[in-house]
Amino acid sequence: MNVRSDLPRVEGVTPGVDKGSVRVWDPIVRLFHWTVVAGCAVNLLLENGGKVHRVVGYVVATAVGVRIVWGFVSHGHARFSAFTPRPAMLGKYLRQLFANREPRYIGHNPAGSIMILALIGLLIAVSITGWMLGLDRYFGNETLGAIHEACAMTILPLVGMHVLAAVFESFRHRENLVKSMFTGRKRKAAGSDVNDAIDTR
Repeated sequence: MNVRSDLPRVEGVTPGVDKGSVRVWDPIVRLFHWTVVAGCAVNLLLENGGKVHRVVGYVVATAVGVRIVWGFVSHGHARFSAFTPRPAMLGKYLRQLFANREPRYIGHNPAGSIMILALIGLLIAVSITGWMLGLDRYFGNETLGAIHEACAMTILPLVGMHVLAAVFESFRHRENLVKSMFTGRKRKAAGSDVNDAIDTR
């Protein structure tokens, strides 16, 4: 997309980008998110464990592996230490949420952080059990197959909750969170907004 050359240049601002927004989700986070969305959708429809199911599973497992490494070596909101809440912080946020007084978080809020970590944990379990089921030693193992299916089926309601929470928060804070996962940008922090999920106040 061409950017108009006649737009005024502001120091630190990319021409054509909303000056009232900041970059929150980097390309790796966004690619991970949409790879998992597409991969899980495909594999939940292809439950027969065929070649396509396995290939998609390996793609998702690779994306999870990259995201885990990125969570330790990256900076900003993608780093695990930036959004993993303490129990007291999560409790405080939930009390504020039920009282309709929760602040807007630029990154993941504490409840969203727990959801993301839970989904990553389940994706790890699904990936490992799926890989094991493809080995001669475990091929056809009913117990392992049941664990694999249980983990996959647990992802479904959590994803549903995640989507509903994103819709709720979008209306609540008047911000399109789905769009932000495409563009990587969100509205700048203002007022009581929290610019990091780790709120030490």
